[in-house]
Amino acid sequence: MQVKFNGAARTVTGSCHLITLQDGFRILLDCGLFQGEGNSDEVWKLNNKWFFDPATVDAIVLSHSHIDHSGRIPKLFKDGFRGKIYSTHATRSLAAIMLLDSAKIQESDVSYYNKKLEKRKKKDKVFREPLYESTHVGPVMEMFIAEPYNQWFQVHPDCEVIFTDAGHILGSACVTLKIKEGSEEKMFGFTADIGRPNRPILRDPAPMPPCDYLICESTYGDKNHTAPPQQSESFLEIIKHTCIEKKGKLIIPAFSVGRTQEIVYMLDQMETNGILPKIPIYVDSPLAVNATTIFGTHPECYDDNLNEYLLIDDNPFGFNALNYIRDVNESKALNGRTKPCIIISSSGMANAGRVKHHIRNNIEDEKNTILIVGYCSPFTPGGRLRAGADELRLFGEMYPVKAEVKIMDSFSAHADQTEMVDFISVHKEKLKKIFLVHGEYDTQKAFKYKLVGEGYEKVEIPDLGFEYDL
Repeated sequence: MQVKFNGAARTVTGSCHLITLQDGFRILLDCGLFQGEGNSDEVWKLNNKWFFDPATVDAIVLSHSHIDHSGRIPKLFKDGFRGKIYSTHATRSLAAIMLLDSAKIQESDVSYYNKKLEKRKKKDKVFREPLYESTHVGPVMEMFIAEPYNQWFQVHPDCEVIFTDAGHILGSACVTLKIKEGSEEKMFGFTADIGRPNRPILRDPAPMPPCDYLICESTYGDKNHTAPPQQSESFLEIIKHTCIEKKGKLIIPAFSVGRTQEIVYMLDQMETNGILPKIPIYVDSPLAVNATTIFGTHPECYDDNLNEYLLIDDNPFGFNALNYIRDVNESKALNGRTKPCIIISSSGMANAGRVKHHIRNNIEDEKNTILIVGYCSPFTPGGRLRAGADELRLFGEMYPVKAEVKIMDSFSAHADQTEMVDFISVHKEKLKKIFLVHGEYDTQKAFKYKLVGEGYEKVEIPDLGFEYDL
């Protein structure tokens, strides 16, 4: 058996790991999009490059629907993949809307890039075509086979798989493979994105079966998050400071799936408790609107607290001051508002989507606040704001950062260092090797140092394209 790392290697995005069994059967764990500046040459080249032949992949086991884990599946199909795709039921539901949205972004980004290139006087112009188009998504969705949590299913005569709840987003799973090699049985684990205990909406991450080998995420391998009670208080304080004291707008770049619903649920609870200021709130993202509808159709993923809350509020994602926006003209009208409000819009890294327009139109006013509520790749607009940039390039122009920038990592759906160490402890006695992925290299080195101190002797940080015999 071999494992090859084709993405999220010494970086966060592009999750993609290839398992090759003894007889040559090939299983891809995730097939995610590399993210960053959408038109950058480096990201573009990475998303167009495969470290294997797509036509030779027999199956994909998809951990969850986030685009950095699922976003290159239509590209894989376009380039020859014709196998099966295994996921949970909720992941399949979300993937249908997220991959279609991603395809539209590919088409739009390439159109914008080619128009700019057309205006240049270079002789050797190289125009781009989308990674994939909307027409590729339908055939991909027909390949999906949905499986429940906590039940073994077979993907090959010598390989069974089980999904356990990762508690990261709706439908997210940790993946365990039980692989037979002659008379020997090897347990191979993939944490994918580990969620956090005691978070709203979703159940806590469930323990995985103990594994011999483990691919483990490391997004926050060098830090710990704020406790939930402080999070709610801090969030309310930012709302009051921006919208009541400064009479400005609070702009929140948020991922359409998971983060947006968590923020809305928290605001809903504040409204129910009578502590939310009387200001309009807008969720400006068609994808987030569709995703929130899907959240309502999968109550099997809810935790006990949300089920109890449903007894007093039958719609935890809606209240009088909350407005969901689909229409682009309504979105544009928000930029002409001068009164205080909260705008929640995607993308979470501010590198695509409507939130880029909201930031551009509000970043030069010191009354406003931009609240970063999760991880952002360093070279995205969100990443630059996190790093304290004095100015920001948006749509080809530089804008001074006069608005306040606040950061709340406590909203993150990724486990922190302590939570990850606790989560993988079930493997400690059996584990032969652990591979760290899905993290910036400096963070991974810090996490490796922590794990070695905890008694894990064989910790690898694979680089892109590295292959290991197991």
